[in-house]
Amino acid sequence: MVLSRLQKLVNYLRPHWRNVVFGMIALLVVNGLGVYIPLLIRDSIDNLRQSFTFQEILGVVILLVVLASISWGIRMPSRLWIFGIGRDVEFSIKQGIFEHLLTLEPAYFSRNTSGDLINRATSDVDNVRRLVGFALLSLANTIFAYGLTLPVMLTINVRLSLLAVAVYPLMLIAVQVFSKKLQIQQLQIQEKLSDISQLIQEDMSGISLIKIYAQEENEKRAFAEKNSQLLRSNLELAKTRNFLFPLIEGLSYISLLMLLAFGSSAITQGIISIGDFIALLILVERLVFPTAILGFTITAYQQGEVSVDRVEAIFKTESKIKSSVNSIALPISSIEGKIIAQNLHYTYPGEEKPAIKDINFVIEPGETIAVVGSIGSGKTTLANSLTRLLDIDQEQLFIDGYDVTELDLNNLRNIIAYVPQDSFLFSTTILNNLRYGDPLKEQFETEISAKQAEIHKEILNFPQQYETVVGERGITLSGGQRQRTALARALLMDSPVLVLDDALSSVDNKTATNILKSLSQGKQRTVFFISHQLSAAAQTDRIFVMDHGKIVQMGTHQQLVKQPGLYQRLWKQHQLAETVS
Repeated sequence: MVLSRLQKLVNYLRPHWRNVVFGMIALLVVNGLGVYIPLLIRDSIDNLRQSFTFQEILGVVILLVVLASISWGIRMPSRLWIFGIGRDVEFSIKQGIFEHLLTLEPAYFSRNTSGDLINRATSDVDNVRRLVGFALLSLANTIFAYGLTLPVMLTINVRLSLLAVAVYPLMLIAVQVFSKKLQIQQLQIQEKLSDISQLIQEDMSGISLIKIYAQEENEKRAFAEKNSQLLRSNLELAKTRNFLFPLIEGLSYISLLMLLAFGSSAITQGIISIGDFIALLILVERLVFPTAILGFTITAYQQGEVSVDRVEAIFKTESKIKSSVNSIALPISSIEGKIIAQNLHYTYPGEEKPAIKDINFVIEPGETIAVVGSIGSGKTTLANSLTRLLDIDQEQLFIDGYDVTELDLNNLRNIIAYVPQDSFLFSTTILNNLRYGDPLKEQFETEISAKQAEIHKEILNFPQQYETVVGERGITLSGGQRQRTALARALLMDSPVLVLDDALSSVDNKTATNILKSLSQGKQRTVFFISHQLSAAAQTDRIFVMDHGKIVQMGTHQQLVKQPGLYQRLWKQHQLAETVS
């Protein structure tokens, strides 16, 4: 697992290796100067016992200022290079996450909440940025500091140098003891952040429902509870860090005390000079900051380690629904729209009972087929199978003789225009929503589709007409307007097959019937119309009646209404409801 994470970090850094090299060289030079300056001070102090003029002292001071300035001048670009790597990696990961999420099937998003995914793409990626930026800089700086400083200290006096660093193994033990605890606590914080993100998103999306049912207080309490859980997790992490970091820093200062205690006697005995002692003090002081910052580096590593796993979990998820290597792309103009199902079946993951089974039918090009049945009978599953939103098996569904699993996915979804139950609209203008599938469509083409969907006149009544902004998820439009806008968007694609999954449920029967007539009078296209509106379904060429995942009846309205069975019962219930209303 550790090697896997390290390999992943190397992969993150590989595209930016030049900046890594330049940054490391700059850090090495800075630490080299940091070691040379104390030695220069040592020599200057020892030379004070001899003839040492003011001009010579001034020269040394000027040299020290110049070296310190050079060190500062090199340190700044080194930090920019290495911190810049973190920002570049952050950009690449966020872009990669977004692009990868677009390849996954809808079922993935039903298993993983949007709040958790957003948190991974923001908070977790930010932790990874700190890992490859701040942690890389700190770790490299610590290695260079020890690698250059300790050998020089040993050349001055081995005994005093070893006494000064004798406490450092205790730091490593302390870090080892607390590292697992830090990792667990950080994971808990990330999970609590995901819970809060999910709650905020749900409440902002469902604000109207909250107002309607006057549930503001309940939502406040729900948020307060999750926020309190996050606070408690943060406080637990803070307690651990506030105990560990001062412990590390305190141990580092013991080395300075050891040097002060034993160094004075070494000077008295003539083992080292005063200049050597001052140099050792400065060199040991140089190790205090890298040692203290090591605790923060460890925390950044712990956070980044957890976040790398959470981010990589997204990348490791592969879509089960994807184009095969030898997928076929058919010219849209050549598609007639004949659909054949042969023993079509599908069982949702984790379920034992199939959602649809033994589905067989042939739909001729240009036919308008209505699919009716009770809720849960498998109508939506059938619609999702047509567009391969579900991972169906081979040799079950065919379009113009081609197995849909062998067609290129983008090609298939250009052949079939699909309007789902949820008429999702983006927070932009009506025109942009209508032209979402093809932003280059002309205005007049857009208006033709809007007229077919019976929404054009209502759009003209809006203050900005087609430039009206619909708000988040189309909140400024009524349910029927959203559905007809979504229908117009699908019609604008001019696809040879149109699937409507209860896409006119919020539209009155008369308007729904007019829309179906308009579709049948225009360009020849195969229409697959799922609906609970039997008066509209009665106008179609044929009707499929579904029950418990099977097509139990098939025929025209005139045929089915005379046959004893489910459709006859549904039609009688419809007539009774019409009479009562």
